[in-house]
Amino acid sequence: MAESSKTTTGITVHPAAPAAGAPRGSGFWVVGAVLVLLMLSSSVPSALYVLYQQEWGLSSGVITVVFALYAVTVLAGLLLFGSLSDTLGRRPVLGAGLVLAIVSMALFAAADGLGLLLAARAVQGLAVGLATGAMGAALLELSPASRPALGAQVNSAGPTVGIGLGGIGAGLLVQYAPAPTVLSYLLLVAAFAVTLVGVVRMRESAPGAGGRFRVVPHRIRVPEGARGRFAVLVLTIVAVWSVGGFYLSLGPHLALSLLESTNYLVGGATVALLAGAATAAQLMLGATAALRTAVFGLFGLLAGLGLVLLALGLGSAAVFLAATAVLGSGWGAAFLGSFRALSALAEPAHRGELTAAVYVFAYLAMSVPAVLAGMLTNIHGLHRTSVGFMAAVAGVCALALLATLRLAARTRAEEGTA
Repeated sequence: MAESSKTTTGITVHPAAPAAGAPRGSGFWVVGAVLVLLMLSSSVPSALYVLYQQEWGLSSGVITVVFALYAVTVLAGLLLFGSLSDTLGRRPVLGAGLVLAIVSMALFAAADGLGLLLAARAVQGLAVGLATGAMGAALLELSPASRPALGAQVNSAGPTVGIGLGGIGAGLLVQYAPAPTVLSYLLLVAAFAVTLVGVVRMRESAPGAGGRFRVVPHRIRVPEGARGRFAVLVLTIVAVWSVGGFYLSLGPHLALSLLESTNYLVGGATVALLAGAATAAQLMLGATAALRTAVFGLFGLLAGLGLVLLALGLGSAAVFLAATAVLGSGWGAAFLGSFRALSALAEPAHRGELTAAVYVFAYLAMSVPAVLAGMLTNIHGLHRTSVGFMAAVAGVCALALLATLRLAARTRAEEGTA
């Protein structure tokens, strides 16, 4: 086993030498539950946006701003506090993230208009950004000795599992439970409280825990020798998260429109289908080479986008659902492959800086295009805006695919002459 490694947030971890007495087993699953629960809670509002629009008269543009605020505050929390658990320890940072998550759920439950909805989304984003670094590191440190790769697998699949469960769970509550805009969040308050108890009881795993509070913002830097490859691979990141941002903000509304349905479960199920297909693809391709995985994913994205355009042209709900499954598979594979290839571009000492740059592009791609799509929806309508958006993303995917194929060929040639 390697002497040290990095999480996807750039935090140094030492899986071979966790803190004295650090548990392997219960602590790992507590952290895994926190990861899934935080991602689950982040997708619950997506299933409720249609309801908010109807009850409060919000436009699609406003809804995408609410969504974008979450992405921006996640990024801010990640860049400002991503390394905090290295000095304070995983437990206190995870605990603080869970407390903020509980506060955000209370704000959501109390929301009666746009102001509290924005405040709740901002606090939620900060909670996720604060906890992300600690979760990623703890999962690697606490991986069961018999399954050392499990931490990386949970890090990769946990977010899409949580997003999928949140979409379908919120859809069920909205359709069949009383007061869904309150009940959904009260249930999450209870779940977060349970996991907070688990975090308090788990043993610390960070080797350098116990230090003082110190904010060390992640530097955003791409090593000079890796900038060409970074530019190629980040195109895939942009395409992937543009699709994700659109589906998480406007996807449920589009699904209800195409299916001509008033059943709110449809909106949540659309998000769950996208995330579930992404998770399945990541699990299936986990052992495949990074660039090959990215190429597979880009083909899947192009096929899925083509099917979405076909569904919009035909007005077919069945084609749209099939397109969402194909698109989700491509989404999961393309993100997994491109992120793994990007993480290998820098030396370990600079991997955190490179990862910060990747997250900047990912969260900007998740938020900015979604906001633009929401604004255009107010002018041109959801259907025409969706067609234009999907066509534009397909163009980015095609460019990324050609560039990635050239990069893969060049890499094989370099390895053959090494």
